[in-house]
Parts: sequence; structure tokens; C-alpha cells
Amino acid sequence: MAYAQQSPRIYNTVKTKLKEGKQVVGGTVSSPDPEVYCAMANAGFDFTWIEMQHSVLSYNEVANMIRFCKGASAMPFIRVPDATEGDIQKAMDLGAAGIIVPMVDTVEKIKNAVKFANYPPIGVRSQGGGQYGAMWGADYRQIANANLVVVAMIENPKGVEIADQIAAVPGVDVVFIASTDLGSFSGFKQGQPEYEALVDRIKAAVLAKGVKLGAPHAWQSTRKDYTLFQAASETALIKMGATAALKSGTMTSGTPRGVAPIEGSEKH
Repeated sequence: MAYAQQSPRIYNTVKTKLKEGKQVVGGTVSSPDPEVYCAMANAGFDFTWIEMQHSVLSYNEVANMIRFCKGASAMPFIRVPDATEGDIQKAMDLGAAGIIVPMVDTVEKIKNAVKFANYPPIGVRSQGGGQYGAMWGADYRQIANANLVVVAMIENPKGVEIADQIAAVPGVDVVFIASTDLGSFSGFKQGQPEYEALVDRIKAAVLAKGVKLGAPHAWQSTRKDYTLFQAASETALIKMGATAALKSGTMTSGTPRGVAPIEGSEKH
């Protein structure tokens, strides 16, 4: 007698939202402080964009950050330094729910990222140790592939040329347009016809493959058809919050104006 195969348990809320066509926003984190990370992870973002390409964060620090804030509403995504086997497997072993791959300008690079991030039969991720089980459950090995989100970043004209091939790689969920670097490498600025032609080329190629588009958060309210967004860093948000608090005359939320909060009652 044949039995129906059970669908894997999905814990990655970003994976679910992407499949439902919903937009998701991630806050950028570069600080190794677990409390700062937890504040970002519980601030209302869909995911955290843990920045390991342009920061001095170590894998040990990131593991501590994620473990400290187990159960946070935001899924931990890591922008790895590169699509190497060591970088990606360590990121997955410490509990990442998403892998963000920078500077994708060859098909081989994103294929390797997918391969190293997934267990067989999809990829070649090995069964090393790690805190993934403590984060996501004893059945992690059976459900990890189904929960993974892979984001490929296009940052230069070489990547633009093969955007359709990048989006066609099985296992790629999102192709992200890195707006600043695209301008840096192309020599054009946002709004210039040459720059917008590069963006339009990526957009058309990616959407034609049925893959989601990613972009900076500033584009969410001004451009259509984007699904995943990178928001500001914790330092930028601290500055914005402090400025807003000083202007409003109150440094707390949830208490009447002129009433000081009870020390230790602040929510993190």
C-alpha cells in the first residue's frame, strides 16, 4: 500500500511569504552585540541581513547572536563573504535560514552557492556539527533544503549580462539588484537612462524566470514588482530613532508624555 509523502515542516516565514507573493524587509546588522542583534530581530523585520561581507563579524560571533535570540520573529539571513564551501557551510551550520551571495557575475558562482548550502540529493552540504538542530528542531536534516532561501546579488554589468542565467539556476529564490555597486561599477547614477536600462534588463530577465526581485528598501515605495528589501543598518536606525525622540521630547514609547519609565521595564 502506498502512503502519501508528508510535506516538510516549514519554519522559515520568509520562504512562506515569498511563495505567497508578499513583500519582505530585512534590517542590516553588523554589530556583534547579541542584545543589539535581538533588538533588530524583534523590531518587526521579516529577516535580519547579517553583514559578513563588509564587516569584521566572525562566525563565532554570528552564532552567538543568533543563539542568544532564538525564537525571534525575524529569520536570520547571512550575506556571506563569498560563495565558498567553507563560508556557506559554516553559515548554514550556525542556523542561517537564508544565504545572500554577493557579486554574482558567473553562473558557476551561484550554482556553487546552491550546491554548498543544500544537503543531498540537491547539494553537497555535509553533516557537520552546529547549532542548527537547537535552532530549528531535531528534524532539521529532513527539512533544511525546503526552508532555505538563496539570494543572488547582481552588482556589476557582467552580472547584468547573465541575469537570465542566474535566475534560471534551480534553488535561487531571489535576484537582488545592488543599486549602489551597480552604479559604482557601471559609472552611471540612479535615474540616468543608462543606469535604468541595466535595472530594467535585470528586472525583465528575473521576472521572466518566475524568480523574485530584491532591492534596497528605498525602492519599495517608488518601484513596482520588487519583493525582498534590504533596510537600514542598526547604527543608522539608532541615529534616526534618537533624532526622532529628541524632536518629539520623549525617549520612551508606551508611556504618557512626562512620565518616566520604570527602569528595567524596557522591551528588547
